[in-house]
Amino acid sequence: MGVRLMVVDDHRLLAEALASALKLRGHRVLAAAAPTAGSAELVVGRAPEVCLFGTASPAAPGVFDPIVRIGRERPQVAVVVLGPVPSPRGIAAAFAAGAAGYVRHDERIEGVERAMLKARAGESAIAPQLLRGAFAELLNPTAQPDDEGRRLLRMLTPREAEVLVRVAEGEDTRLIAAGMRIAPSTARTHVQRVLMKLGVGSRLEAAALAARTGLLDRAADVRTDGRTDAARGPGATTPG
Repeated sequence: MGVRLMVVDDHRLLAEALASALKLRGHRVLAAAAPTAGSAELVVGRAPEVCLFGTASPAAPGVFDPIVRIGRERPQVAVVVLGPVPSPRGIAAAFAAGAAGYVRHDERIEGVERAMLKARAGESAIAPQLLRGAFAELLNPTAQPDDEGRRLLRMLTPREAEVLVRVAEGEDTRLIAAGMRIAPSTARTHVQRVLMKLGVGSRLEAAALAARTGLLDRAADVRTDGRTDAARGPGATTPG
């Protein structure tokens, strides 16, 4: 029997893609929404059986506040967090907020589906290897190497970083071009270069990789900091 669910994520493209995949597998998706910060009111109003809650920053302060509210006002809703390879703090924060499960962003759709069904049944939905990894890190903390998101960001120019953010927000080539005040052909070239540099074959894969590694948040920071070409003004140039 299909699950009645909602999918929320800070990046609309990811929410809609996951919702579409789950619909094809016979589940009833009440809504696919972004961002997660405003999701509590929507979930409380719709009252699904399960809410899939996507975040790229599970250890960030306050990121799970919507889950706390959902648990308080709709305790029958089981929330499953979809996140990157988590730190022990991120897993602990998710469950402390009231989440019923934690699944990696790069999990196959079958794994997400199993987690949904377990959560709906009142069971904790988290892969044993995630718990083992978390406990191992807690017991034997090690210095972390330069993270993957930072490494990938260094491969992109500021303009390509902005293109990646816009792709993840679901903008097509026309909207990217209009928003950045560039020609559609130039926008298309930037998109192709982003895909090539990230080693992926589609916009959806690029968005998923960026969300999973934290690259998307870093790219958004570049855009917000005003270091993109558009922020520099019409006379600015960026190599590549």
